[in-house]
Amino acid sequence: MPWRLLKHGFKSSHDEPRFFPETKPLKNHYDVVIIGGGGHGMACAYYLAKEHGITNVAVLEQGYIGGGNTGRNTTIVRSNYLTPEGVKFYDTSVKLFEDLADDFDLNIFYSTRGHFTLAHTDSALRTMRWRAEVNKQLGVASEVVDRQQIASEVPYMDLECGGQSPVMGALYHAPGAVARHDAVAWGYARGAYNRGVEIHQKTRVTAIRTQSGRVCGVDTNRGSISCHQVVSMVAGSTPRITEMVGIRTPIEIFPLQACVTEPVKPFMDTIVVSGSLHVYVSQSSRGELVMGASVDPAVLHSTRSSFDFTEGLADKMLDLFPFVSRLKVMRQWAGMSDITPDFAPIMGKTPLQGFYLDAGWGTWGFKATPVSGKTLAWTLANDRNHELIEPFRLSRFADFDLVGEKGAASVGH
Repeated sequence: MPWRLLKHGFKSSHDEPRFFPETKPLKNHYDVVIIGGGGHGMACAYYLAKEHGITNVAVLEQGYIGGGNTGRNTTIVRSNYLTPEGVKFYDTSVKLFEDLADDFDLNIFYSTRGHFTLAHTDSALRTMRWRAEVNKQLGVASEVVDRQQIASEVPYMDLECGGQSPVMGALYHAPGAVARHDAVAWGYARGAYNRGVEIHQKTRVTAIRTQSGRVCGVDTNRGSISCHQVVSMVAGSTPRITEMVGIRTPIEIFPLQACVTEPVKPFMDTIVVSGSLHVYVSQSSRGELVMGASVDPAVLHSTRSSFDFTEGLADKMLDLFPFVSRLKVMRQWAGMSDITPDFAPIMGKTPLQGFYLDAGWGTWGFKATPVSGKTLAWTLANDRNHELIEPFRLSRFADFDLVGEKGAASVGH
């Protein structure tokens, strides 16, 4: 045991503040109520306080900080999307991620790895070229690479894929990275709390009150609150919240499962994704292989994991990386993915005055954590959609003005 840690244990008082806030009674009124204490909710609270001076804010979380999809994702960060709207949005997020450790004075284990999206067919390769050109036009580093370069960068991969679906090329995205999801949520939470924001865990919203076409308060299992603005940032629980205010969205909820192997010595310094095989993998800072696939095939509000997922994922993983047959799967889990028809989020103002949405994140919500918090905070402060999220407005479905991000997000982690 380090001597410094031993001395710390014998001290009767400690100079370091609590990382998480103590529970306080709810106040009768807040200017802003944020429903959801995951990364997005905490980021919104942080930027409201830091950049707009709005500190009379309550974050209400029915469980614990980062206990929803923030703690269930696979931590990949990238911006190699297909549409100009998506590329601009996520590239802003990548740039924010790169500075978060300094902003928080906290190690978030941000690690730039490079991201390979494999192409197994001619049509997939055409899509990769399309994405690369869109990315380059917007200043994002992406390029199509051939088998030789893949073999050089990922020598432990079987490019023949067990003879089933040989790899023909890939979209290589150099800024692709991973980060520690818990540290991101904790960093935003601590930063918001230190600036005066109140964070209430184990506080479930039971109703949202309205008057004359605008929000006027929320009811919780701990009492009622009056407020001027409410923003829902609850991912897979979004339909439950929108039903409270009579707002319809085209969101459907599908379980998304993932798992990790036992830790091994570092060997995989890249992120590998195959949309055709429905598999993606990276290696964590602890040495685990973090693996996942596409969402489950049926709509279901559940976080239960299944053997069918593990069996199917293992089959595809062994095609790409035969040697992992010797590794044991240590943990398996699921989250609830809120998916829209065009595979892009829903953000910003709604028909109900004072009620804002941050939803529809599907499999790509973690990488949007900084930019979603920053743009929603701006939107709340100015009561109009930030220019980066205007394409993701809820009304686009009624206007037939969809974003069309499926080619880069359907299994794009």
